[in-house]
Amino acid sequence: MFEEGQLYAPVTADEDGTVTVHLADDHPGAQDQDYRRRREAIAGPALGWQPGDPVPRVEYTDAENEIWATVCRELAPKHERLAIRGFLEGKEALGLPTDHVLQLDEVSAGLGSLSDFRLHPAAGLVPLDVFYGSLADGVFHSTQYLRHGSQPLYTPEPDVIHEVVGHCNLLANPGIAEVKRRAGEAARRCQTPEGLQYVADVFWFTIEFGVMYEHGELRAYGAGLLSSYGEIEEFRGADVRPVDFHQMATLEYDISHYQPILFACDGMSELTDRVGGFFAEFDDETPARLAHDAA
Repeated sequence: MFEEGQLYAPVTADEDGTVTVHLADDHPGAQDQDYRRRREAIAGPALGWQPGDPVPRVEYTDAENEIWATVCRELAPKHERLAIRGFLEGKEALGLPTDHVLQLDEVSAGLGSLSDFRLHPAAGLVPLDVFYGSLADGVFHSTQYLRHGSQPLYTPEPDVIHEVVGHCNLLANPGIAEVKRRAGEAARRCQTPEGLQYVADVFWFTIEFGVMYEHGELRAYGAGLLSSYGEIEEFRGADVRPVDFHQMATLEYDISHYQPILFACDGMSELTDRVGGFFAEFDDETPARLAHDAA
């Protein structure tokens, strides 16, 4: 089990409106004051944004666009070799540029005709109930900042590359988008923190770090793998297990390292039908039932 707050640098606002992004001491940009100021300039409008407002635009710099271009260039051959067909089809349909970062509303316009999803800006961490529940409405909360330029192929936290290259190319596939909607509906039905955490943990081992057998070959569909230059090359060496929702939700693991245990769907139908069906039927009684069945 994990706490999603560990994934994001906390963002706070003082009474005078000053926004601070609290980077960990080992963050690549921790000692770079220009990077810190840039992060805070991007976080401020997102932090104050309300549904119905225009989505804040970020005028990305040449250096930021170069980070995007570098990651897209390096990930492209890995996607062709290691990503599931459904992701590749979504990627082709969405047609993201590879030389510059798109604005969130531009990505939303592309997704609208494919899966009717849209992006809302996030300064950093979004509460679990809001993040997952919003998926039921076709809303995905996305950060807008980029990783530090000293390590363009690494980020210790989700950035706009993870959100857009990883998640939005998945959302361009209607079948996978529907699984995410069902996860959101499951979250909305939860009346207990334990139930919501169960949904979040299964989501982690499927939509974030899921793998799948296609024609006997293990391929990635999790956004965390598809947006990671390093981890996408390592997942075939993990302890790969069949889909087991109770294990997913009760397994102890460390999010700061490559995932040593992954769960593989046997083809797209297991993702859309079985995982999607799990979310569609989930309620607060499900964890106790699955624990009983596993005993």
